[in-house]
Amino acid sequence: MKVEKFVEMIGADFYTGVPDSQLKPLCDYLINLYGIDKKHHIIAANEGNCTALAAGYHLATGKVPVVYMQNSGEGNIINPLASLLNEKVYAIPMIFIIGWRGEPGVHDEPQHIYQGEVTIKLLEDMGVDSFVVDKDTSESDLMNTLESFRKQLAAGKDVAFVIKKGALEYDEAAVYKNDNTMVREEIIRHIVEVSGEDPIVSTTGKASRELFEIREANKQGHKYDFLTVGSMGHSSSIALGVAINAPERKVWCIDGDGAALMHMGAMAVIGNNKPGNLVHVVINNSAHETVGGMPTVAGSIDLVAIAKACGYEHAICVDSFEKLDEALKEAKTRKALSLIEVKCSIGARKDLGRPTTSALDNKLQFMEFIRG
Repeated sequence: MKVEKFVEMIGADFYTGVPDSQLKPLCDYLINLYGIDKKHHIIAANEGNCTALAAGYHLATGKVPVVYMQNSGEGNIINPLASLLNEKVYAIPMIFIIGWRGEPGVHDEPQHIYQGEVTIKLLEDMGVDSFVVDKDTSESDLMNTLESFRKQLAAGKDVAFVIKKGALEYDEAAVYKNDNTMVREEIIRHIVEVSGEDPIVSTTGKASRELFEIREANKQGHKYDFLTVGSMGHSSSIALGVAINAPERKVWCIDGDGAALMHMGAMAVIGNNKPGNLVHVVINNSAHETVGGMPTVAGSIDLVAIAKACGYEHAICVDSFEKLDEALKEAKTRKALSLIEVKCSIGARKDLGRPTTSALDNKLQFMEFIRG
């Protein structure tokens, strides 16, 4: 189905969400139609954030908003669904559009498999009726579903469209770029060189894929790295847990701006604990690049100031490899909590592979290395 028709039939004039590769046609269409416009389209930090923002829109306008996300974000909406939107509380109607990663019977990455299995069940358990949109869904199918959904929305209930791979089409892909020159894979290569045999916790998406391939090229093995292939926004907290309990090791966290924003409260907890053996590197391309390149707000905020306000003892922003190397070497020898924000371009190799070891093998190798 053409995404233009899908949006037209839904008939909403406010969208908020967290981008998803399965929903790239929708995300690109919204960017081309509205851009980032506070009246019509806001990309939020996480899915719970989107849901609360959409609730505020409804309270102010009386209209029904749309929240879009990958199914991995369902966990983030459970609390506002149960304690804010539910008809036993405030009865706030909302349309969710959810990309179905890990759909049973469709090959996907390990972090999506179980989430894919429980996608529909979670909605059912939360009292949210859903309709699956696939390549064969017709306009009449969608119209009939919307007629039923509108009755539920009028009663203060929430509904969801679960989007299968390839169900939506759009012919005009949006273009995402920035003015930064440093390439993420090279940034990670420099981190690997300076970190040596220190453990690294890397964030979800292409950063972990690039780290894996760098280790392969270096013939180093993968025991040094914990690849956080899912759980977006939580790699810095994992790194904190490792750093506190392995105080004799320098621990590095390779984070992304979208991930850091998603659960920014982690920075406050890290800053309060002040592990002197932790280096938090945030590679900032101001984009959700792994899922298509849609923008984050990280290009217009001061991450260094935020880190310092949270209690990080050292924080710096770099925009060249010369400055990066200097900052990495200083952090390596410093016995104090450090943050390095690295300004990065958008883009990755088209032939970038994926980890060839299992998540369980990665965990076991990393644990043996840390404890050994």
